[in-house]
Amino acid sequence: MRTTGNTVLITGGSSGIGLVLAKRFLELGNKVIITGRDKNKLEEIHNDLPEIKTFAGDLTDKNSLDELVLFIEQLHAELNILINNAAVQYNYSFIDEPELIYKIDYEVSTNISAPIKLTGLLLPLLLKNNNSAIVNVSSGLFIAPKKSASVYCASKSAIHTFSKTLRYQLENTGTKVFEIIPALIDTPMTSGRGKSKISPEQLTDEFFKNFKKDKVESYIGKTKLLKFINRLSPKLSDSIMKNGL
Repeated sequence: MRTTGNTVLITGGSSGIGLVLAKRFLELGNKVIITGRDKNKLEEIHNDLPEIKTFAGDLTDKNSLDELVLFIEQLHAELNILINNAAVQYNYSFIDEPELIYKIDYEVSTNISAPIKLTGLLLPLLLKNNNSAIVNVSSGLFIAPKKSASVYCASKSAIHTFSKTLRYQLENTGTKVFEIIPALIDTPMTSGRGKSKISPEQLTDEFFKNFKKDKVESYIGKTKLLKFINRLSPKLSDSIMKNGL
């Protein structure tokens, strides 16, 4: 993949992985558009980095999703890279969670439905444009899940499978499908959780090395080891990850 001269849309781009990816693409001479739910945070980013275009909206809402697609079609029709990064993770037990249905619905909508719908809606543009790609951010938790994040882990398994099957469907086109498979990353979403986190900058370094080489699956950090362990002994990988890191 060419890493300069692109137009890149990054969902969940106002913090964490998404923001670091946005800054890296910008440094490399790309047009960058980010989405996020927090309008004030997006305005702060735009004030600091006026070259970054922003779109405020919750993509679980159909109106916001439609408005984003219209925004891209009308103002950024040269879009050739879509990065589905936005996600939420709630840690809870099905036994005693008072907001169970709300949390299930929101995780499924944010982590599965929104990125799949956005991909489908923007695919006609991506297929028209050169050097086009879809990049989905999943998680090492699709390999071996943790018990406290049942729906989140299931959603990342779904994104992994979606990435593979979409890759099959697009294999005779010019649009490539990539997947970022991180270990525990130091982001606002993981605040107060786990140990031995790696930085979003480390993730971005590893991803760009693979992206340039058209390596479609980027196992980041300890997910490389987890993949190896799982191949030898799925039972062992499950026991390692069951209670989280």
